[in-house]
Amino acid sequence: MSSSTVSCRATTEPVDVRPIGTIDYTEAWELQRELVTARADGDGPDTMFLLEHPSVYTAGKRTEAEDRPTDGTPVIDVDRGGKITWHGPGQLVGYPIIKLADPIDVVHYVRRLEEALITVCTGFGVHTGRVEGRSGVWIPADDRGPERKIAAIGIRVQRGVTMHGFELNCNADLAAFDKIVPCGIRDAGVTSLSYELGREVTVADALPAARDAVLAALEGELPVTDEHWLPRPEAPTAPGVTFALQS
Repeated sequence: MSSSTVSCRATTEPVDVRPIGTIDYTEAWELQRELVTARADGDGPDTMFLLEHPSVYTAGKRTEAEDRPTDGTPVIDVDRGGKITWHGPGQLVGYPIIKLADPIDVVHYVRRLEEALITVCTGFGVHTGRVEGRSGVWIPADDRGPERKIAAIGIRVQRGVTMHGFELNCNADLAAFDKIVPCGIRDAGVTSLSYELGREVTVADALPAARDAVLAALEGELPVTDEHWLPRPEAPTAPGVTFALQS
């Protein structure tokens, strides 16, 4: 049996899904840390927050000085993997706090999140896929622009429990990405469901589909497949590592 057709969770108890609206980034980060500790200690359930943040830049452990804004815009340094990104209105953010089953496979967990978000985009009629050597969900290069990221993933696994997670650009103001080098990747762009479809797609529109797809991917009901790799002539120049692991 393929590992992607079984649950990656350490429990069969339901995930506590919490759609919590708009919340300050640091407040959500602190709440995540509390729940990660509780889950690792066996004092709490698997949980998933679905939310939006006020506009904020966050820098993962691999962020370089040249990736950051040059105009003095504040940046929060965080303990996830990956590099710098932006969160803000019009972007669906998901934080699964999941105790992973042994043996822990962090890369495959990221692939499950990608599979879920590819499924969400497909449901809206947007063709997406994976890029070899990079995480997240991508639109292939076409006459509208270069290869571009529509969803990003950056996680941390601590004591076998995941935190941080994914973001899907719904109707976000993509100009916010112009101040940084998103995820440290200079040879690609950033996009949204609304831009690709030419119509408004809100966080509220995407949230139910994202909730269902992520839960299905975690349980193995939505298996990871090899059908979604985007063809490209050569490997990307920036690998885009997106996870941090602490025992």
